[in-house]
Amino acid sequence: MEQAKDTEIIVELKPNPESSWSAEPEMFDWLINRFGVEFVRNRLQDQIKHANKIFDRGRRLLHIENSEWIMVVLYWGLKIIGLYDRGYKNFFDIQTVENEVRIKNLPDAFDGYRILHLSDLHLDIDINLKHAIAKVIEPVEYDLALVTGDYRASTGGSYQLAIDETVAFMQNLPEPVYAILGNHDFIEFVKPLEEYAGLTFLVNESLPIEKDGDVIWLSGVDDPNMYQLDNLKKAYANVPEDAVKILMSHSPETWKEAADLGVDFMMAGHTHGGQICLPGGIPIILHAKCPRTFVNGPWKHKNMQAYTSPGTGGCGVPVRFNCPPEITIHTLRKA
Repeated sequence: MEQAKDTEIIVELKPNPESSWSAEPEMFDWLINRFGVEFVRNRLQDQIKHANKIFDRGRRLLHIENSEWIMVVLYWGLKIIGLYDRGYKNFFDIQTVENEVRIKNLPDAFDGYRILHLSDLHLDIDINLKHAIAKVIEPVEYDLALVTGDYRASTGGSYQLAIDETVAFMQNLPEPVYAILGNHDFIEFVKPLEEYAGLTFLVNESLPIEKDGDVIWLSGVDDPNMYQLDNLKKAYANVPEDAVKILMSHSPETWKEAADLGVDFMMAGHTHGGQICLPGGIPIILHAKCPRTFVNGPWKHKNMQAYTSPGTGGCGVPVRFNCPPEITIHTLRKA
């Protein structure tokens, strides 16, 4: 497929300190020490069994991003009917979207706290994507950056380019940047992206975020879509019951359990909002097993507020129709 033509780069991206990545035995020792042998075993087994399948497990049967011939047909089909160039331009038309979240017991210090939400970067789909995203982020003011999973375009095969591109991009965001894994991501991504990209992964884990003596709790779970190894109970095991709870879940499919556990605000992605939609933003394919109103933008279930990003990047074919990519700024407000 075509790569983007050279564009003006306003944000200079730092060079990658590492040019190749491999899963050495030491990495698996590191992962076991970090996440436990049972979780690592289950994740690795699932990656071997399911990562490259076209028809396979997950909340949807068909994983078209793993089918090269489907992508080729879609690409040339759009070329022939004259829509590819428009869709490709739309792919780089990244919007900045503001979303206000009102929370009853939000500590005073966090009133006005701004969270940058990135999702589904898939940076290896086009080498100019990282520059386009960086250019949009550059003028934005925020307090904390989060990434809700999916760093590469495929779900199997080599991930060297995806790691390289993510490292190059993330070095321009001030640390800490908290992140989770998506259905396109291997557990092996955690170590290099933490060491070289400055990400801090939360995999069924929680930690406190402090400001001026006040605290809210940030949690992240593993992918609930393909790997289905999300464990909210484990993530919230040590979180005070009355704390303000912010959750990162790659897919909105954790909506029922999250609301029952008292999550105040959940951020998700995965769906791309459909990526290729009918006029009015109506998705042709739903990528998650949840109500249609949960696949793009703000929504609510019981007392939990939530937001599903339509994605900052995209996968499959680098086009968008009736569903622009975005970076999202969530501003927390005391209700």
